[in-house]
Amino acid sequence: MPSLIPPVVHPGSLSTSAQPTLAAGDLVLRPWELKDVPVVRMAFADEEVRRWTLLSGNSDDDARAWINRWVKSWQDETAIGWAVVPPSGVPVGHIALQQLNLPRGTGRTTCWLLRSGRGHGWGHRARQRVTRWAFDDVGLHRLALAHSTANEASCRSALKAGFAAEGVRRSAELHLDGWHDMHEHGCVQGDLTNADTSHGSGRHQSDSDLGDSR
Repeated sequence: MPSLIPPVVHPGSLSTSAQPTLAAGDLVLRPWELKDVPVVRMAFADEEVRRWTLLSGNSDDDARAWINRWVKSWQDETAIGWAVVPPSGVPVGHIALQQLNLPRGTGRTTCWLLRSGRGHGWGHRARQRVTRWAFDDVGLHRLALAHSTANEASCRSALKAGFAAEGVRRSAELHLDGWHDMHEHGCVQGDLTNADTSHGSGRHQSDSDLGDSR
């Protein structure tokens, strides 16, 4: 049945072109490639990444499957994932838009960083850049973010990126140690005008970006 409301973003707007590479200061956010299998294997083995994202895999085949999933999700317009690449040229993390609903103009952002990428403020910088692209280039209206209430680092990172705290869903996600309350954040068109962008360089130990969603 036809909707009374026209689509915020027309389906097909993304998949007809290649996934873009985005610049965020000295960071490059690029699509994942099969040459990144060793980095993905490191993420599978990182205790803190596994703790918050439940990311799992034991082989190169698992890593390749994970990378290929992001290639397909771009084509399907359901999710978009980027490798977070610092000046060293070696990816240190992942930033993504998930649960994309183009007609409704919504999605959800997730992020994780390996140990080598933590403490630099790179997580919230990457999230801000992807969010600006989603709003300004794609035309989405709202992005959500969720993290366990026990993951205080992700809360700080979300706030720095311009995602306002909106509430708590009780006992909402099952982790390895049981059910966790989930803190919800949101960012809508116009919010980033007033976002804190003063953390673009230097080390910020309070912003460890261990991971904020599955």
